[in-house]
Amino acid sequence: MRDSQAPALLSSAAPNRRQLIHGLAMVAGAGAAAGLGLPAFAQARTIRIGATFDNSSVEKANGTGLFTGSSAYFAALNKAGGINGTKVELVMADDQFKPDIAKANAQAFAADGSVLAMIHPLGTRQTSEVSDAVPGMAVVGPNTGTVSLRKKAAPNTFWVRANYDQEIDRLIATAAVLGQTRIGIVYSNDPLGQSLLAGFKAALAKAKLEPAVIASTPGTTSMEVEPAAEQIAKAAPQIVIIGLAGTAPAFVKALRKAGGKSSAYGLSITAGSLGAMGELAHGLGFAIVVPSPFATKYEIVRRYQADMLASGNKNFSLPSLEGYMDAAVLAEGLRRAGPSPTRAGVIAGLEHIEAFDLGGVKISFGRGNREGNQFVDVAVMSSTGRLLS
Repeated sequence: MRDSQAPALLSSAAPNRRQLIHGLAMVAGAGAAAGLGLPAFAQARTIRIGATFDNSSVEKANGTGLFTGSSAYFAALNKAGGINGTKVELVMADDQFKPDIAKANAQAFAADGSVLAMIHPLGTRQTSEVSDAVPGMAVVGPNTGTVSLRKKAAPNTFWVRANYDQEIDRLIATAAVLGQTRIGIVYSNDPLGQSLLAGFKAALAKAKLEPAVIASTPGTTSMEVEPAAEQIAKAAPQIVIIGLAGTAPAFVKALRKAGGKSSAYGLSITAGSLGAMGELAHGLGFAIVVPSPFATKYEIVRRYQADMLASGNKNFSLPSLEGYMDAAVLAEGLRRAGPSPTRAGVIAGLEHIEAFDLGGVKISFGRGNREGNQFVDVAVMSSTGRLLS
């Protein structure tokens, strides 16, 4: 399924139980819609997975990318016979990047006994609300690296990506190797941004450096980026780390308009909005928490590309590869849950994943560990629009 075709299948307002039941289910890989009002016995041979993410607001590029990747994985899985002979159905709900709607979506999924788990919620506050709303259901692959969120006691939440502190450490280490010591940051003034700022300061202290400039925007979804861009341009650091997601393209454009010539390094959340940057993306560096979707030296990337093409999508991207990997991890947990999986069985199955090789990237959880992956690399956008790592 193409990103641009991912529909908002549920009401744009916070859905209640009635709305979810009368919504539409997206059958992964088939691109067909089926009514959700079937009784439980009629769906006994289908495993259903819930997905809430932004499909209509500032983070749509990331949200639809994740869903495209997970859909491609489950489509290939179903074609191969499913899990223990059972097909997997991926059901999506648009939360417009609003935590309260994400929470309502999760509660509606939890109220539906046929939904066994949830996959890749998008956003820091959204993930927090989702994890709290479904304590008895596995939440796999949240799309956020906020460290404070991972310190919460949330045994139902399984992280498939590295955290933001690890990303910032890698970016600053890369800059230092290149002799670039005047490093600044732009971040959003909210829980996500505060976490990034703390990680930035800690990484600089480790490298025995002082911040060249620190600028902020009002919030994750705020398009008021010009003051921060002008502050960065005036300070003229060698490197500016962009701690923004969907608003990153607007910031980069504002920075160049203000005369800023600093090299820019984005976090993984920035890379999802590359398409909106156009020519400005060329030469930008990024921390990536999955391999480049063009790095076919990895088996996981070769399988991802093949399954994406089989599902009719040629648009390879970091978010869709991340969604694909999230789905692969969840599928392994479902397999380990046995032929008649339950919500508790899925959590137990995921908990016992150790040194699971996705195809060049290994995942390990455990009774006291929910951070399964520490993969971080640095990539640069080439003039042809490809990420080179």
